[in-house]
Amino acid sequence: MTGKADFSAAEWETISEAPATAGLLVMTAQRGGVFRETLAIAKAYTEARQKHGQSTLLDELVASKPKTDHTRYHSPEELRQAGLGHLRDSIRVLEPKATPTEVSEVKQFIVTVAERVAHAHREAGVDVSPAEQAAIQEITDALGQTSSPPTEGR
Repeated sequence: MTGKADFSAAEWETISEAPATAGLLVMTAQRGGVFRETLAIAKAYTEARQKHGQSTLLDELVASKPKTDHTRYHSPEELRQAGLGHLRDSIRVLEPKATPTEVSEVKQFIVTVAERVAHAHREAGVDVSPAEQAAIQEITDALGQTSSPPTEGR
């Protein structure tokens, strides 16, 4: 089983920031609901911690406080481009060391965080705004997934 110890500190930082980065991408896709959307990220981590023991890698990933440095971006577009790049980088770091199942679980957790944020606040009378849905699709594409449900192997 793969765990935090299998990665350098820089690699682990790249991996561990990916879920919160996905949440931030959805939060900035549509104005409003920032408080509820921030809580949705924390709740996704809490729920994942309750499934402790199913995956060492996921257990160690969700054991840390979600973090991302949103202050380093000067515009929403810069955040979007850098954030999607960060997600791609996290999977590139993960794939050589983790099993296909572990990679799939991490990808699914990242998408789950994004979806939880999108559903946290109704905008314009809809559960998930078109902008949030587009952000989720970009996140999914960046992770190399064709759909939200996890797949076994690759």
